[in-house]
Amino acid sequence: MHLSSRIAIVGTGNVGATAAYALMLRGLFAEIVLIDADEDRAMAEAIDIADAIAIARPARIWAGGYADVKDASILVLTAGAATHGEETRTSIAAKSAAIVRICVHEAMAAGFDGVIVVASNPVDAMAQIAQATSGLPPERVIGTGTLLDSNRFRKRVADRLNVAPAAVEAMVVGEHGDSEVAAFSTVRIGGVSLDAFLGEQPFERADLAHDVMRAGYTINHGKGYTSFGVATAIVRICEAIHRDERVVLPVSSKLTGQFGIDGVYLSLPCLVGAAGVLRVLTPDFTDDERAALLASADMLRDTVAHVG
Repeated sequence: MHLSSRIAIVGTGNVGATAAYALMLRGLFAEIVLIDADEDRAMAEAIDIADAIAIARPARIWAGGYADVKDASILVLTAGAATHGEETRTSIAAKSAAIVRICVHEAMAAGFDGVIVVASNPVDAMAQIAQATSGLPPERVIGTGTLLDSNRFRKRVADRLNVAPAAVEAMVVGEHGDSEVAAFSTVRIGGVSLDAFLGEQPFERADLAHDVMRAGYTINHGKGYTSFGVATAIVRICEAIHRDERVVLPVSSKLTGQFGIDGVYLSLPCLVGAAGVLRVLTPDFTDDERAALLASADMLRDTVAHVG
């Protein structure tokens, strides 16, 4: 596997450009190359971001081509079909799959040998297609999965409890989409379970879980797209890989029998480092959470089957 301080981002729409800007601000990579079928868009975004370098973090940022991915350690894939209004992520699967296959094929033909981070929607199915197309070991193709949803979950739990989000541990698992599972059994505040922290205080779980699941639709309705949240999730995963952090993140990976699920990409807590997903963890979910996770896996299996 190739290790370098170059990262390549394929797709310079709202998510790709925001991720590139956030990566520059973090100072993680010396080189950031932007690739897009719309070369003028990629060039404009690269120049715009590069103009901030004088008062931000030094880096080389440019619009390039697939030949530039050979020397990248991470390939971030944001290219795909966009949802509009109430359109679901899975409804655009066939269009996105065609785009993802082309992008990954071009990257591999150029000699890419690093870790692929997939953010294209529907992200679980697109990560699975990217892995199959690339021929890379499954641990080296990671979907952003429910990292964003888990961040939303933590934030909303924190708001209800009037504590800082950093004080809350909580995970959403399964699909990044309508069948996702807000695992309340994983909620901890300073090591204390949610029920123990609440005492007699009322807490409406179903409404909060629905709010987390619908957050993307709400943002889309207001501004036409989502960008900041998912871009931050992309940066966090890239940081964990680049620094070999071996941190646990809820990201999408190919399961190999966990909870009886095999051969499907979905999110569970994963140990993430330089080689990608080092281990998939299996928390002690409740029976209801486990059943919901299995239902989510069935939905994802159907989505992948329909796009071939």
